[in-house]
Amino acid sequence: MNKIRAINPADALAGLSLAGLLLPEAVAYSGLANLPPQAGVIGLFAGLICYALIGRSPYAIVTATSSSAAVFAAATAVLGADAAGQRLAFASLLVCATGIAFLLAGCVRLGAMSNLIARPVLRGFSFGLALVIAVKQWPHIVGMHVHSTDFLALLAEILRNVGAWQPASLVVGVCALLALFALERVRHLPGLMVVIVAGIAAAPWLSSRGVLLTGPIHLALALPAFAVPAGGRWLPLVEFALALMFILYAESYSAIRTFALKHNGSVQQNRDLIALGVANLVSGAFQGTPVGAGYSGTSANEAAGARTRAAGLCAAATVLALLLLFLPWIERIPAPVLAAIVIHAVSKSLRVAVFRPYFRWQRDRLVTLTAVAAVILFGMLDGLLAAIAFSLAMLLHSLSSPRLSVLGRMGTHDFVSVQRFPEAACTPGILVLRPEEPMFFANAEPLFAMARHRVLQQTEVRLVVLSLEESPDLDGTALECLGEFAAWLAARKIEMRVARLKEASRDALMRAHFPALPAAALDYSSVDDAV
Repeated sequence: MNKIRAINPADALAGLSLAGLLLPEAVAYSGLANLPPQAGVIGLFAGLICYALIGRSPYAIVTATSSSAAVFAAATAVLGADAAGQRLAFASLLVCATGIAFLLAGCVRLGAMSNLIARPVLRGFSFGLALVIAVKQWPHIVGMHVHSTDFLALLAEILRNVGAWQPASLVVGVCALLALFALERVRHLPGLMVVIVAGIAAAPWLSSRGVLLTGPIHLALALPAFAVPAGGRWLPLVEFALALMFILYAESYSAIRTFALKHNGSVQQNRDLIALGVANLVSGAFQGTPVGAGYSGTSANEAAGARTRAAGLCAAATVLALLLLFLPWIERIPAPVLAAIVIHAVSKSLRVAVFRPYFRWQRDRLVTLTAVAAVILFGMLDGLLAAIAFSLAMLLHSLSSPRLSVLGRMGTHDFVSVQRFPEAACTPGILVLRPEEPMFFANAEPLFAMARHRVLQQTEVRLVVLSLEESPDLDGTALECLGEFAAWLAARKIEMRVARLKEASRDALMRAHFPALPAAALDYSSVDDAV
């Protein structure tokens, strides 16, 4: 199933139906990235062909995505790309750097790196990013020129200059947006193509009333041209390339994994990293946009009946035919229609319902809302990094707040928390303790301070059993604190035994050679054995 042998009819039909969706989206996302329309088309070909030849998901469609286009535009602005030619040169360098980052990550097998971005962070980031993208597309809807780039400043400028809105452009954009939302409810009707065709048909009349059109699309492949950041600012370039890689891979992995689970397939993360790296290298070499496996294209491919990666090749061939036969017509797509396509595409992330589970579960609410606020206040790149840092800080705060349970016997062999099960019986002279979080440098000292307090509260304690089932490994601080606690007990003639040790933790304790913790005190597979 993962190998391309012969193109079957299902893949051919899927490719045909996809082309009508992918081509206008590629042109629209080029504008979102502040690049000419041909950049999105080049990225589309690079993504479809490279992933079909190298990747492993039978459903993934690799092309420009709304999130990567928005982040890319912010990155090139920070790097100082103002003129169109300079922006293209920066674009080539940044997209190629992103491709190299993908390849390096694939070569060192970092396929699980997307796990560093928690799902609540992704939900909040996607919501905030969709909001920013929608607001940034509004000037194209109303046909006005703006100077602000920050979200709040841009929103204020748009509202302050309502008089500058072009009525004809506004009507076109709003009608296109309403039509896209209405036609998506009609099954088996390509609503996007209906809106595009209607816009092209009305283009001469709209142009005469001041509505901007897409304009010329030059598809001649140019030799790679790269611009070096002014003043040798290589560090920001590396940071932006890594940020783009994280965003693209998190989005791509989410789409690929979703449909792999749906069809009982497998995910080869490192192979997909290499495929995305090659696709971005090729796209950047020919001045294309950054590319990844977007959810909308991938879900449309699966819904169209694709069976293998050959559907992507069929889509590329169909797009090429459309460009060769209908390029003059594609150049007449009204700009407000393209903006409406972008807003419609990101609207699926603008649903407050995505936050409901976190409030119902009472988990990660602050992380999700912080991610939204970070994107709005700090921008897309800094906002994502701030949201990731905040989620990791919340995790460290949670883990560094130690909880220590006292265990009692329930039944014949089981030992459970006496706080949760008051009927559990504690054995006289024996204190059984269990840390409820993995022990590490941030919580080891307060944890053993609590343990000492528990020992001093008891009378005539002869044995302390420490159950370390929650600690897969022990760092240096945890080892030192554990050795000090064992010595403290030994000075009071209290024996200590450690139960349910993981292999890595036991090996670390054996290497430590604590006098108060001989090997015999570490070999208890259960609390019952130690007691």
